[in-house]
Amino acid sequence: MNILEILEKIVNENASDIFIVAGRPLTYKVNGNMRNYSEERMLPDMCHEFVTELYKLAGNREIDRFLESGDDDFSVSIKGLSRLRVSTYKQRGSYSAVIRVIPFNLPKPEELFIPDSIMQLANTNKGLVLVTGPAGGGKSTTLACLINKINSEKEAHIITLEDPLEHLHSHKKSIVSQREVSTDTENYLTALRASLRQSPDVILLGEMRDYETIATAMTAAETGHLIFSTLHTIGAANTIDRIIDAFPAAQQHQVAVQLSMVLQAVVSQRLLPTVDGKIIPAFEVMILTPAIRNLIREGKTHQIDGMIYTSTNENMIAMDTSIFNLYRQGIIDKKTAIANASNPEMMSKRLGPN
Repeated sequence: MNILEILEKIVNENASDIFIVAGRPLTYKVNGNMRNYSEERMLPDMCHEFVTELYKLAGNREIDRFLESGDDDFSVSIKGLSRLRVSTYKQRGSYSAVIRVIPFNLPKPEELFIPDSIMQLANTNKGLVLVTGPAGGGKSTTLACLINKINSEKEAHIITLEDPLEHLHSHKKSIVSQREVSTDTENYLTALRASLRQSPDVILLGEMRDYETIATAMTAAETGHLIFSTLHTIGAANTIDRIIDAFPAAQQHQVAVQLSMVLQAVVSQRLLPTVDGKIIPAFEVMILTPAIRNLIREGKTHQIDGMIYTSTNENMIAMDTSIFNLYRQGIIDKKTAIANASNPEMMSKRLGPN
């Protein structure tokens, strides 16, 4: 099995993900559609060989962590081809992996249909900016575009804490320090605490996994740093509830007050299939206005969705409005619009009978 040859063929077909799972052919995803590399089903020993070769490609990375826990995450860089984010795991006792393909060249926001209202968040001076959505929804790519904009336009020290490293940033106007969890540092919390002593202007925190990390991130944002991070949530109101609920009940009111002061924006995104067989992102953007800050402080997060929907702020847009606009432009069909709407019934009425 020539793993490099296989990866080269698949990557050159613009695959986004590659699946190595026993019992079915080697499979990859292009524009949301699954394709088989061949008709031959992968047997457990073939999966074992493929996964082992991935560890060799990653500079002979130690496989012990995977063998002990059954899970591991790491990145692989193949010269002249692409970077790969690899997640290895065991299923039914056999080796398995999912590989995310990450191009060397940083994506251009306009090619990804990322609106200016989101790219302007790179001009934020301090506070917390969150990009949320399901796994595989393009959060890392949106953040990479924001970091690249800051790197290109401002003189700053940008520290990224990722697990594993995805898009690589060269030093432009800024200094960019990219740290990989488990390779360069012990964990997110340790790295985040240390980063505050490393004269950062901007910190990209790959994921806010627990309340200690969230608390440290909010404190960093409170003390004048600009923090970008992600959460696996859908919608701004759900994101705020998730952060507050991560804390013990006795601290939740205090956290809500602190969050209302440091949070600057929440971007929620999801990828939708287009009528021509591609994928396109739909975005919800919540900018923290004084009225929304009051709702967070008073625990009235259930009113936030309505406020975004009716907002006259040109940078604020509800998810359903974004989806409706894509339908109106003929980019997505009616079925896709209704299936992905926050309020399918309302969307169905809005689209009409045709």
